Amino acid sequence: MSNFLAATAEGGAMGWGFWIIYIVIILGAMYFIAIRPQRKQQKKQNELQNSLSIGDSVLTSGGFYGVIIDITEDTVIVEFGNNKNCRIPMQKSSIMASEKPDTEQSAEK
Repeated sequence: MSNFLAATAEGGAMGWGFWIIYIVIILGAMYFIAIRPQRKQQKKQNELQNSLSIGDSVLTSGGFYGVIIDITEDTVIVEFGNNKNCRIPMQKSSIMASEKPDTEQSAEK
């Protein structure tokens, strides 16, 4: 009987160690699946916002293409379409993609 109790107590300690390792592995997997890619995306978005300049062609989160005509600390004014009167102030965070103007093609024309 005492051998049975000793084996049970020993197995119980082994069981707790297994569960702790299992939880650590699950938390590590969650970090690599959820948190790390989110941080990479946030870093990429911050780099995009910091690289914006006047004259850049941009794609907004609403799906509109335009050209930046003015920049402040956290907002930009974007001109849409051929109508030069369609200028809308937007948050920098609403810019999803940016393309620098091609100066070589402009110089050739």
